[in-house]
Amino acid sequence: MGKFGVKERNLEGQMVVDFAKRMDMGVVNTYFQKREEHRVTYKSGGRRTQVDYILCRRGNLKEISDCKVVVGESVARQHRMVVCRMTLMVCKMKRSKIEIEKKTKWWKLKKEECCEEFRQKLRQALGGQVILPDDWETKAEVIRETGRKVLGVSSGRRKEDTETWWWNEEVQDSIQRKRLAKKKWDMDRTKENRQEYKELQRRVNREVSKAKQKAYEELYTRLDTREGEKDLYRLARQRDRDGKDVQQVRVIKDREGRVLTSEESVQRRWKEYFEELMNEENEREKRVEGVNSVEQKVDKIRKDEVRKALKRMKSGKAVGPDDIPVKVWKCLGEAAVEFLASLFNTVLESERMPEEWRRSVLVPIFKNKVTCRVAVTIGG
Repeated sequence: MGKFGVKERNLEGQMVVDFAKRMDMGVVNTYFQKREEHRVTYKSGGRRTQVDYILCRRGNLKEISDCKVVVGESVARQHRMVVCRMTLMVCKMKRSKIEIEKKTKWWKLKKEECCEEFRQKLRQALGGQVILPDDWETKAEVIRETGRKVLGVSSGRRKEDTETWWWNEEVQDSIQRKRLAKKKWDMDRTKENRQEYKELQRRVNREVSKAKQKAYEELYTRLDTREGEKDLYRLARQRDRDGKDVQQVRVIKDREGRVLTSEESVQRRWKEYFEELMNEENEREKRVEGVNSVEQKVDKIRKDEVRKALKRMKSGKAVGPDDIPVKVWKCLGEAAVEFLASLFNTVLESERMPEEWRRSVLVPIFKNKVTCRVAVTIGG
């Protein structure tokens, strides 16, 4: 915020400043010293104020040479035109690779051959035993290590978001053939290999254009149906999500409502918030007098209960800090049922759970103009 604004800042003006701070932008109108006539953007009767602004990334402010109101020109009634003069040096920037955590490719367990290979390798890692070890720490580490060796891990590089909802089998097949031709040309730089790769590249472009056109035509014909409405809302949500920065929380407000922008202050505020949330004493309900408590032994957890619970659980969900998805237990079958039943009964009898189950990951997400929290945990 510069020092050459008009009059005092009101609530709406403060919202503009807060938005600029969140997005690391500057209010360009206020950075240049001008006569009031060249700063007033709204005139009505005797009122003269500044309600229209130009915002710019702070890193580009040095490229702006002037910003003023054009006297005599109007965009709408009472509103006057604001112009900004800037010089941009357009150059191709090399995008830096963002390293993310490498993850085990557990989704490969959907294939029966991968599932069978995983079971065999796990049996070998356990010395030929079919029964899993009794303690959680040993079992979890053996499963994770076997999964990394058999299924592999991701590259750790974030892929660019692309719209692939219109893909079909022809497009995927063409792209796969093009990739194989590219590898062949990289291995042997001959004229024939290059020609083959270029031809497949042109074919892929044609297949993509056809698939897109066909998918959009089908979408247009379905717009009047319920399924078409769902497709339209799905595309709108995807576009809206792509335009938001949901990968990290850049800013947050403190107790007094001031916007915190530095990474240290944001983390400190989150720590303060959760310390208060997790240690707050809620009002306790009064116990009803005259109620006799009944003491009885809790039945052990049976194998059929564990088997039914595993069957009801959905696969494909995000893993917790232990990095073991539900698909692993379903793949291991009865061995997993026996181990989990024994482990749960041990927890009930000892009244102590594994330390790994006490960890959780709190992920703040942006939703409906407020920041919510989602806890991803393991165990119950």
